Amino acid sequence: MKIKVAILGATGRVGQEYLHMLKGHPWFEVVEATGNTKVGSKLGDIVPDLPQEIRTIEIKESDPSQIESDLVFSPLPSSVAREIESKFKRAGFGVITDASPHRMDEDTPLIIPEVNPDHLNILSSISSPTLPSDLKKRKRRRRGFIVATPNCTTVGLAMTLKPLHDAFDVRKVVMTSFQALSGAGYPGVPSLDIQDNVIPYIEGEEQKVANETNKLLGKYSQRTKSIKHSSIEIYCSCNRVAVIDGHLESVYLEANQEITNPEGVFESFTSLPQKLKLPSAPERPIIVRREIDRPQPRLDRMAGNGMSTIVGRIRQGQNKKTLQYHLLTHNTIRGAAGGAILTAELLCKQFGLL
Repeated sequence: MKIKVAILGATGRVGQEYLHMLKGHPWFEVVEATGNTKVGSKLGDIVPDLPQEIRTIEIKESDPSQIESDLVFSPLPSSVAREIESKFKRAGFGVITDASPHRMDEDTPLIIPEVNPDHLNILSSISSPTLPSDLKKRKRRRRGFIVATPNCTTVGLAMTLKPLHDAFDVRKVVMTSFQALSGAGYPGVPSLDIQDNVIPYIEGEEQKVANETNKLLGKYSQRTKSIKHSSIEIYCSCNRVAVIDGHLESVYLEANQEITNPEGVFESFTSLPQKLKLPSAPERPIIVRREIDRPQPRLDRMAGNGMSTIVGRIRQGQNKKTLQYHLLTHNTIRGAAGGAILTAELLCKQFGLL
């Protein structure tokens, strides 16, 4: 029997990505959707090219009293996400969010399934992570929970730093991003601002990447039921460029140990989602391209069905404790809907909710 899920803000850019990615999912079934506008309309009247089985779902308000699903996905805008997601948590729902407000909360796991699956253990100390279909059981439960996924720019950086940090103890990172238009949401960047142009500022992005990466790479303590953040120095410069999908990043890093065979370190990296064969897990979380001019968004963003991070231009300087490379991540798939769906799969598998 499939787990029934609701999508909050289903008519938005990322909400629509959830609807398409969950088509035919072996574990999850979309049965409810919410939106700030067009309440009472059918999804199929608002969102184009939907699977037939969800076209007739009626759009509801983002109110937990109106929702009966077992699990909630939230791609809500940050301006409203904290309040609405907190209401669902208090009402006993499990919420998987790719919005930013709860990411740094101490009682909210911030998860990339290949990077820090053990951080989900935070839930066992604050909540009973069950997904009862019986609403009476839900009301009796002490607390719901929120699990967050990172900023789309953080995902590729943290994914590639994980095996390097484990092997060589990374101490400093300097990253410059070239971020796709779809990362700005809808209606996004005005066309006359981005045509023939690069915008060298994205509000709040640089600090998010630094803070979230150190939380993701932190160590979970079973004794204290908390996470000790890592202490990597991370310096970011984030730019918006005229690419539709796919965030490209240029990375320079320094480690405390000499870096050897970085290509092999990247290529051999797998983690719990691959071991568990989760439905949305790519076979290779990190794919190395050896061509001198890769990765490129148009050519590489759909690798691993959009769930793999692509690395190229790997090079070391005279100092063997330094490394440079480029990475590419599909920002609305791995960096948003796909990453959240994979996180939900891991949650359900780890806590026996299937």
